Amino acid sequence: MEKFSALLIQETNGEIAYDIQKITLDDLSEGDVLIKTEYSSINFKDSLAVMKNGGVIRSYPMIPGIDVSGTVVSSKEEHLTVGEKVLVTGYGLGVSHTGGFSEYVRVPAEWVVPLPKQLSEKSAMILGTAGFTAALCIDALEQHGLSANKEARLLVTGASGGVASLSIAMLKGLGYKNITALTRKKETVRELKELGASEVLLHDEFMPEKIRPLGKQLYDYALDTVGGDTLAAVLPLINYGGGVAACGNAGGLGLQTTVLPFILRNVALLGIDSVNVPMEKRQLIWNRLATDLNGTEQALVNEITLSQAPETFASLQQGQHIGRTIIKF
Repeated sequence: MEKFSALLIQETNGEIAYDIQKITLDDLSEGDVLIKTEYSSINFKDSLAVMKNGGVIRSYPMIPGIDVSGTVVSSKEEHLTVGEKVLVTGYGLGVSHTGGFSEYVRVPAEWVVPLPKQLSEKSAMILGTAGFTAALCIDALEQHGLSANKEARLLVTGASGGVASLSIAMLKGLGYKNITALTRKKETVRELKELGASEVLLHDEFMPEKIRPLGKQLYDYALDTVGGDTLAAVLPLINYGGGVAACGNAGGLGLQTTVLPFILRNVALLGIDSVNVPMEKRQLIWNRLATDLNGTEQALVNEITLSQAPETFASLQQGQHIGRTIIKF
């Protein structure tokens, strides 16, 4: 095979640099399945991967990109055939294993999800890890009682980000009517209401000067993509028996709270991981993303080429990015 393009991160004398280079299959990590990339997507985790001390990549050189969709061009496994449309998210992709910012991706067969018939390669990456995470959050809240109450008061934090904006669209599509979006970006209010938010709160106005152990029970459930002080401020506001699905740490790794929401109001804090989800659960969630949780038509999407990726990395790092950015190969 001739050389092909990939975004390669390298470390020289303790400094991190990346650019688009021509590489060969020998530069890819080992695997049973070779995929010709059609689309990838850029997540917050990818923006950290290209930073020095970003905490994502520990060995170099490395190709980032935690999502990919495309076509199988060779396979050592009978259940994955040449020409089949597939997707991969999570596991070690783009972290410890060469990832999706490459024209070809090679991965272990057990990482590969056959693309549901209702999804195109493009729509799969509009969703990507962000959509997968959003669906896992919603699924967890449904199992905790959300599905029984379409009138439930819902709060979604970090609302202009990929996970949260897709969550709002999905919740609206499921018929939930009382969705409050919490955002730092005043300029996104109109877009968030168009996505399905019935109310939009600005972060500075929402956050109290001092977070009390318990507050008014304003929300039945919350989907938190931020963590840190934002999550600490949300927990005291959850109604008795409610729950919070927590999936992000952009607001910090620490959580300064008390046990009172948990032991006096029976609030559940539901941790959500999208990286190591078992394949059976993974396929169930992707089938939902192809049907009742498919929010791609309403999603805020920007399509770029690989050469434009650095601009998106910068906007993510600066907290200015809105919605989803996908890369077409």
